[in-house]
Amino acid sequence: MSGRTEIGRTDPSVLTEERPGPRRLLLGGRSWQVTCIDWLRKRVFVEPADGGGIAKWMNGGVAGLSYALTRAMREVLLGTDPPVSLTRRAQACLAEQRETDAPGTVHPGATLITRVGSDVRGWTWAGYRANATLATTLQSVTDPLQRPTDSWLRLRENLTSADWRAARENVGENLVLPDVDRRAVRGLKFSAALPERLAVATVAARLADFESARSVLRESVRFQHDG
Repeated sequence: MSGRTEIGRTDPSVLTEERPGPRRLLLGGRSWQVTCIDWLRKRVFVEPADGGGIAKWMNGGVAGLSYALTRAMREVLLGTDPPVSLTRRAQACLAEQRETDAPGTVHPGATLITRVGSDVRGWTWAGYRANATLATTLQSVTDPLQRPTDSWLRLRENLTSADWRAARENVGENLVLPDVDRRAVRGLKFSAALPERLAVATVAARLADFESARSVLRESVRFQHDG
């Protein structure tokens, strides 16, 4: 929001990731500097900036999808037809996705972990919030420099199946809040009256999805290597 004018929408991770300098967004073809974040109402207040705005688009779509919606996408890739009428073009595109993308991203009985060269991914299909939670909870096996997506996590290049089992067993029920940039607490109501640690934990708790993360950790895992 610029004053009372809505100028666009953005991925919430742009507001929580650690970044140097002022927090700026790229919306509507120009840069905006964040002045206040209202987490409760999901509004960000901005003012015009000279440059340096950041836009974030992931996997050709908007990040920040829920667990339920991302899981529904997974089911469609696995063969479930969506409960809507599809055009011939949409049917052809869906058939192509199932043939080309599905084998390397979904499995009907397990979470798929794929390795293509040095690129190792865990296809959780859990949504952004659950994946952000898993990224910090499973720090021994996840890539510390990654930015979680809706459907997958980047894992360490040297990951083995034994490493994954050990990491999952060590977690138990002790999930960890997602990492957030401390500057993200500025828009939190009464943040000035809270200790910084408590304010950061409050924002992280709103970003977390423990229930969905636990669902992923309870699933079987299948390792798949390309070549």
